Amino acid sequence: MSLEIGDLVTRFSYNEDILFRITAIQKDGNYELKGEDLRLVADAPYEDLNKIDDDERAKREKEERKKEEQTYHLFRQGCRLLREKNEYEMSSSYSTSTPLYFEMRGRVLHMDGDGSYLQKCKLMYERLGIPVYGAHMKETDMQHQVSSLLEMVQPDILVITGHDAYTSARGEHNDPKAYRHSRAFAQTVREARKVVPHLDNLIIFAGACQSYFEALIRAGANFASSPARVNIHALDPVYIAAKVSMTPFMNRVELYDILRNTLTGDDGLGGIDTKGVLRRGLPLRDETEM
Repeated sequence: MSLEIGDLVTRFSYNEDILFRITAIQKDGNYELKGEDLRLVADAPYEDLNKIDDDERAKREKEERKKEEQTYHLFRQGCRLLREKNEYEMSSSYSTSTPLYFEMRGRVLHMDGDGSYLQKCKLMYERLGIPVYGAHMKETDMQHQVSSLLEMVQPDILVITGHDAYTSARGEHNDPKAYRHSRAFAQTVREARKVVPHLDNLIIFAGACQSYFEALIRAGANFASSPARVNIHALDPVYIAAKVSMTPFMNRVELYDILRNTLTGDDGLGGIDTKGVLRRGLPLRDETEM
């Protein structure tokens, strides 16, 4: 079996549970891997890898798309309930059933260490109707770019993500050195908080697979991964940012609701009490004027 950069593989040592793409071949002969749908990076020797054929790939992709669509529809159901509540609050004094208010959803700055994941996330933001500015760069470069991007984009929500991994051989769960990119994520959060210190003036999500959750929250993130050091899905940051974007700023984002409608749940994601950033206004005239 020949293996090349770009091939899809699984690892025998982990019961072939995760689909990876080969991104590089190291000098020692090991292969660098990137999760196809999970924000995880890893490496493995040749003998641990199984190349996925087209039939198996199609089967796994179909299962993954089905799971994503189920999560998307659950999220949309929650959004419809929230919108109905908003409409009642804003127009309960009027006899007409036509919505009389307009919405200004929170703008997202999404910084991602993976270009393909960023494109996937941007497509989902578009489906959800969330305004977003995407920036692709190395995780270690984010701390140097975040201040200027915040000044340029003026977002309500900042997403700091990419790839990460916890390696027990490098240290315990509370040792920052045991994580591939958690220290870079945490420093990027700190730099962002120098620009916007208040937790409700800039809502921050930070982290990727197996990230150092506690350190990211201490650094100033409102939401982060990964409390149980598990893998998170590429789209999980989008659902958190979208929920914040579509929750009125006078309301608190319900942590339980925001986590149960993600692909990972509270093992992979967590956060603190946070207000929404949606602004509603009256009267509604011509939407094209907004």
